[in-house]
Amino acid sequence: MKTLIKNARIMDPASGVDKPGEVLIEDGRIVEITAANVHTPQKSDRVIDAQGAVVAPGLVDLHVHLREPGEEYKETIASGTRAAAAGGVTSVACMPNTNPPLDNLAMVELVFSKAKQQGVVNVFPIACITKGRKGEELTEMGELQAAGVKAVSDDGEPVASPALMRSALQYAGMLDLLVINHAEEKSLTENGVAHGGFMAAKLGLAGVPRSGLEIMISRDLLLAEETGCRIHIPHVSTAGAVRMIREAKARGVKVTAETAPHYLVLTDECLAGYDTNVRVNPPIPEASDQAALIEGVLDGTLDAIATDHAPHSRREKEKEFALAAPGISGLETSLSLVLTALVATGKLSLLEALRRMTVNPANILKIPKGTLAVGADADIVIFDPEAGRVIQAKEFVSQSNNTPFDQWKVKGRVLATLVAGTPVYIDATFAGNIKK
Repeated sequence: MKTLIKNARIMDPASGVDKPGEVLIEDGRIVEITAANVHTPQKSDRVIDAQGAVVAPGLVDLHVHLREPGEEYKETIASGTRAAAAGGVTSVACMPNTNPPLDNLAMVELVFSKAKQQGVVNVFPIACITKGRKGEELTEMGELQAAGVKAVSDDGEPVASPALMRSALQYAGMLDLLVINHAEEKSLTENGVAHGGFMAAKLGLAGVPRSGLEIMISRDLLLAEETGCRIHIPHVSTAGAVRMIREAKARGVKVTAETAPHYLVLTDECLAGYDTNVRVNPPIPEASDQAALIEGVLDGTLDAIATDHAPHSRREKEKEFALAAPGISGLETSLSLVLTALVATGKLSLLEALRRMTVNPANILKIPKGTLAVGADADIVIFDPEAGRVIQAKEFVSQSNNTPFDQWKVKGRVLATLVAGTPVYIDATFAGNIKK
């Protein structure tokens, strides 16, 4: 099967390419990238006319909750991967806080099997650090890695014991497995539902102090420095965390970090309406923290932008603010939010924005994704970065539509998503551009 993508603006952060041209795909892989009008369309089985739109590596999302097994009423592997495709995401790393958790070989193999049968994008399950996510006994990491796991995490539950966390880093380090520890000291955050600042106090909401997040990050950076092992800091949300990660990198600590789109576009002023869709963990920070996060993205302290896609049902969100489940369904809005907040405002070039959503997360996971290199899997997103659109939560492909961005006017429309050269999402406005 040969597919030709013509009239494209080819953007590949892995190689620094940003030029007009054509992409030729055969049997699921990229075989050639050329200047415009080199290939004869009649010699291809499928021709996609990009009409000047950006053709880039499919997005790689480091932090996704697919909810299956155990909470299929929120999301399934099938629905979550379709939502990813609609957002231009071709590879997701799914977190292990399912029911039961992904703490053994059978559960990891179940996710791989379901993804192969029902998923439309690449799924890389992250396994647990400890059995049952209880922070008491390490999982069989070697066995899990042999099954295809690229990282371990007890997401949602921090490994509280410094001694156990040190052992986890050493064990994972011998295997070159990435460790992702949920950055939260629960003795300080247990009752908090909002950023511990003026807005929380004004609204009568229990606050989460910055120290409740930063103490855990500081501890983990020290342990990673001592052991020489790789660690990844998820959902960074405070200025102090950015500073500590920057300083650790300068010392040579093997640390990478991510933030999420909602931290880059919202501040705790959004709490004023008590909208439970803005209740997330860690909470939306103050404007000063947001400025530090943006600076961290710009200077590379924060390597990646990941959604922390956390779908919830309406009954879990339509409650008092303090009782609502924390999380945002983010796969279908992430690219547009980044384009609107960082690229359209001139803070970050389009190529650099894509770098933080493609090759950087792929490199962190050590997976062969996030590039348009010849020979690479043809995982591709085609999008118009200038197209305006209105986010419509009711039209989400995800089973859940818990988002604070409903009716937001944003830039960026995903026109088509290809996995191994096969279209897995086509926008209705773009369907006529694909010919067989």
